[in-house]
Amino acid sequence: MTSAASTAVLTREPELTGQTVVLIGGSAGIGLETARRARAEGADVILTGRTPERLRQAAVEVGAHRTAAFDATDAAALTRFFQDLPAPIDHVMVTAGGPTYGPLLEMDSEQVRRGLSGHIVQALEVARSAAGKMRPGGSLLFMGGTGGRRIGHGLGIASAATAALPPFAATLALELAPIRVNIIAAGFVDTPLSAALLGDRLEERREELRATLPIGRVVGPADVAALAVHIMTNTALTGATYDIDGGQQFVS
Repeated sequence: MTSAASTAVLTREPELTGQTVVLIGGSAGIGLETARRARAEGADVILTGRTPERLRQAAVEVGAHRTAAFDATDAAALTRFFQDLPAPIDHVMVTAGGPTYGPLLEMDSEQVRRGLSGHIVQALEVARSAAGKMRPGGSLLFMGGTGGRRIGHGLGIASAATAALPPFAATLALELAPIRVNIIAAGFVDTPLSAALLGDRLEERREELRATLPIGRVVGPADVAALAVHIMTNTALTGATYDIDGGQQFVS
C-alpha cells in the first residue's frame, strides 16, 4: 500500500457524523453493539429497553444521547416515545422481540395470531410512529432470521412469520420512500439472550457451530452491528433482506 493510500485510510471521516440513530431494544446484545458501532461512526444514539437499570448502564457505556424505558410491544408507549423525540432522526433499528416456536397443533388461535403477525405489527407501529420524524434517505432496520426458513418439527409458526418479512419490508420501502426499509436475517448470534435460552447447552452449541460453519467461528453481535451500520450508511440499499449467519442455513 502506498503512503498516500495509507493516509487516506487513516483519515477516513466517520460515516454517521451529525446523524441520530434510535435503537429499539438497545440495552444489550445486537442493539447495544450497534449503538457502540454507530457512536464510533460519529452518530448520536438513543437507546430504549424494558429494564431501566440495564438501560442506564448501557447508556453510560456507549455515551447515549437519550434513553427511554418501555415495552416495545406496547403500541401506545411506542407512539409516545416517538412523539416526544425532537426531530429529526435518521435511522431506527429494532432488535426487541423475537420469533415464536412450538408445534402448531399445540397453539391456540390467539397464539397463532401473535406468532404470525406480532413481529410485523410491531415493525409497522415503529414505521408509522417514526416516519414523520425521519430525514429523507434515513432508514428503518428490522431483525429477521435465517433459521425460520426451514420447515421442521418444533419451528411451528416461525417459518410462516419469517417468510412474511421480506415482502413486508419491500412494500413498506415503496410506501415510505425516500426513507429506506431493510431487514437483517441472522442465524445464531452469541448474545446474552442466546445464553439465557440455551443455558448449560451454550458452550456445546458454540463448539458445534465452530466445527460446522463455513466461516469456522460463531457469529457475534459485532458482526451484525457492522452490517447494520453499513446498511444505514449505504443509501442505495432499500427493500431488501441481508443474511448474516456464517453459512448456517446451508449446513444445518
